[in-house]
Amino acid sequence: MELSNLRPAMGSKHSDNFRRGRGHGSGNGKTAGKGHKGQLARSGHKKPGFEGGQMPLYRRLPKRGFTCRNSKEIIAINVDVLNRFEDGTEVNEEMLLATGTISKPGDGVKILGNGDLTKKLNVKVSAVSETAKSKIEAAGGTVEVM
Repeated sequence: MELSNLRPAMGSKHSDNFRRGRGHGSGNGKTAGKGHKGQLARSGHKKPGFEGGQMPLYRRLPKRGFTCRNSKEIIAINVDVLNRFEDGTEVNEEMLLATGTISKPGDGVKILGNGDLTKKLNVKVSAVSETAKSKIEAAGGTVEVM
């Protein structure tokens, strides 16, 4: 037996062009498999989320807050984290990701000014605070906002 020879068991599948409600002789006439009366026998029988008159779940849960579709996920790291790199290294988002300084790529990286920097680095990131920029340049490095 091969994958190309596999077939469904006889009688397990119905064809899509099965004609319901075409008389008693067809075996599926009169109620056409819907049973007698009730909501399920009607056309357009139920709305999604309708719970029989009970207050539906989407109305019972509280609505909280607002999510802006245009917001960006900026990952913030402090200047003292950059001390793990060697002198003269060019630090960018790919380098931070490769060394495990940031765990996942976001929409950008911003360097904040908390801590001290002792290495001379060339930093190329999305955003830098004024304090961080002054500390990087005081250590002899350069900052480029991309």
